[in-house]
Amino acid sequence: MPNVLVVEDDPAIRSALIRSLGERGHAVSTAPDAMTGLREALESRPDLVVLDLGLPDLDGAELLRMLRAVSSVPVIVATARDDDPSMVRALDAGADDYVVKPFSAETLDARIRAVLRRSATGEPDSRLTVGPLQIDVRARTVVLDGGPVDLSPREFELLAYLAAHVGQVVTKRELLSEVWRLPYGGADKTVDVHLSWLRRKLGETAQEPRFLISVRGVGVKLVEPAE
Repeated sequence: MPNVLVVEDDPAIRSALIRSLGERGHAVSTAPDAMTGLREALESRPDLVVLDLGLPDLDGAELLRMLRAVSSVPVIVATARDDDPSMVRALDAGADDYVVKPFSAETLDARIRAVLRRSATGEPDSRLTVGPLQIDVRARTVVLDGGPVDLSPREFELLAYLAAHVGQVVTKRELLSEVWRLPYGGADKTVDVHLSWLRRKLGETAQEPRFLISVRGVGVKLVEPAE
């Protein structure tokens, strides 16, 4: 049963969506304003967020940008704003879909199912290969050059996340959010220390990297070795 968070200030619309989406197999929670919605999204980790733009404490587009900084949860904007600039801004800010009020429960349900399908197909493969490095996410095993690598749980999660984004620069803030589950940030030193330990177990150093390339002032990326 997908868990859907509805961020909507109108109590009548919240009640209607709880009822209509519940009848269609969704577990629904709600928030009446932006900051409550952000807290609920981070604490309850819903499968999808339905977001109104006209919120009393903060514009929904700003909430979307804040949410995107710390989470990849799918977001459907559901709003009365039907102008192209509002739609473009929301999609550029990270919305996965945009529906204009009034809409039917059937339409919103179909949009939710479509976004969740796209999100599911985007999940990383359970077996990740980066040159001579092989990672089995489900079995939580790592093999390098044919031999096993003994990693701590956090080191494994860090490596698996980087491998799922191979070739992409990942910021320390993103790592703190996605690996350490610290959405409001934390000490960059935590990431640096674990990267140092991980480098050692992968047989490299920051001065002579093989897999982990630091990008000064930005973050780190996992690459396939040149040899």
